[in-house]
Amino acid sequence: MKEIILAKNGEIALKGLNRRKFEEVLMRNIKWRLREFGPVKITCMQSTIYIAPEDCDFYDFDGAIAALRNVFGIASISRAAVLEKNMDDILSHVCDYVENDLFDARSFKVEAKRSDKSFPLKSPEIAAEVGGKILSRFHRLKVDVHNPDVTVMVEIRDKGAYIHAGSIPGPGGMPVSSSGEAMILISGGIDSPVAAYMMAKRGLALSAIHFQSPPYTSERALEKVVSLCEELTPYTGRIPFYCVPFTELQEALKEHCPEELFTVMMRRLMMKIATRIAEQKDIKALVTGESLAQVASQTLDALHCTDNATSLVVLRPLIGMDKGEIIKISREIGTFDTSILPYEDCCTVFTPKHPCTKPKLGVLEKAEQRFDYEPLIEKAIAGTEFRMITG
Repeated sequence: MKEIILAKNGEIALKGLNRRKFEEVLMRNIKWRLREFGPVKITCMQSTIYIAPEDCDFYDFDGAIAALRNVFGIASISRAAVLEKNMDDILSHVCDYVENDLFDARSFKVEAKRSDKSFPLKSPEIAAEVGGKILSRFHRLKVDVHNPDVTVMVEIRDKGAYIHAGSIPGPGGMPVSSSGEAMILISGGIDSPVAAYMMAKRGLALSAIHFQSPPYTSERALEKVVSLCEELTPYTGRIPFYCVPFTELQEALKEHCPEELFTVMMRRLMMKIATRIAEQKDIKALVTGESLAQVASQTLDALHCTDNATSLVVLRPLIGMDKGEIIKISREIGTFDTSILPYEDCCTVFTPKHPCTKPKLGVLEKAEQRFDYEPLIEKAIAGTEFRMITG
């Protein structure tokens, strides 16, 4: 019996005349994500992606479905039998195909969807015949249309009939890269990987930029950030990664700027560097893991001063979330355990005892004029190391 994976579109189905563009991006992402499982034919009709393996007998359906659960743009996933579009073929195969799904069940119901209106039976009639066939084979089962243990689906579509026992939720959202590209400022903490995940879910392809300050930060701290990016790739796809040497700029800041302004001025320098690298790559936005009032550099005044350092859009998907909510997502996406490894990052270097929570832009700009940081920025950008993280 031929099998197929059906991936139902989520938000894409609401798009208008440009829906096809989003569907093509989703199909491309699916093909890339399933590359390790063998050749498949991918098509899209009626808000559904059809994923047909070339060799069903040896295809790892379970592995492929597990991978698809991380592909943004998919609302639900089903492993289905492909049958001829006639009731004889459907009734001949339905019990055998759903037997394992019904093994521990005590109740079931049948739902039918008839996209092909030329099919001679209507949806309720299809459901009634299939339900009767299942009851005649599995006498212990009862029909429960309100709260069944298993829902058997029969879908009559243009190219065939499809039977499956329910569906697995997909991640929703929009296909990665359908909304453009942004650069995430990623540290080794909990917040920035979650911010990356959330913006990838809204369709952004992501590059990552990290600031390293040896000897104040160790090689293990860098490896931790790389590991976080690797853990994100099942959701984001490959991540271009830029590692910026930041030691000289931090030391110059410590020497020349008022201690209470150090953190905000450091963030402004990070934004300036990230902006220049992003502009070189035609990237239109920066993403940070900042949450309003979580720390001194994330007050409204501090964020205003930080934003002033870049001409790009700054996206902060965590801005209204508390730490508990962020940690919950971090655990769900698998980055939490790596994020809490005890390796320092450059944001903790030279942290002032009493940071200013209400910095004024004019004061910051005057303080920045005390030293010529432009050559150090150029040197940091020239010394930036690049790698492609593929997971």
